[in-house]
Amino acid sequence: MIEVQVTAAVKPTERVERVAQAVEQIFPELTMDIRNDRVQGYGGLEALKNLHRLLRQERILDTARSVMHRGQVGESVHFRLSKLGAFMGRAGFPPDEEPLGSIHVQVSGHPQLIDWLAPKTENGKPIMEIDITEDYV
Repeated sequence: MIEVQVTAAVKPTERVERVAQAVEQIFPELTMDIRNDRVQGYGGLEALKNLHRLLRQERILDTARSVMHRGQVGESVHFRLSKLGAFMGRAGFPPDEEPLGSIHVQVSGHPQLIDWLAPKTENGKPIMEIDITEDYV
């Protein structure tokens, strides 16, 4: 079973509603837990479908694949997304923690997770798309 956990800190200069909105722009299917100092979301494979689509739409599969491989430990993957980018509905991978904090994503539960989210490409196009949805929806 694929498990998705998303966490974003809410800094004193931010409004919790705006941080929650940023997370929901990328992960609309998450079950949200909103507090004054953080936003957390939990879900399964469905929560990743919008990110899957955005990575192709924005043509950032190679970047996403590289970032995800760096954050891979076994069948678990950890990466950061830009809060500002997410608020605008864009998936961006900041090189370091952002001044206002990033959105932290942890996904686990399938050995081909990275190949599904961000497959290898040739000339910017996926070489082979795989489907992991049949067993994990």
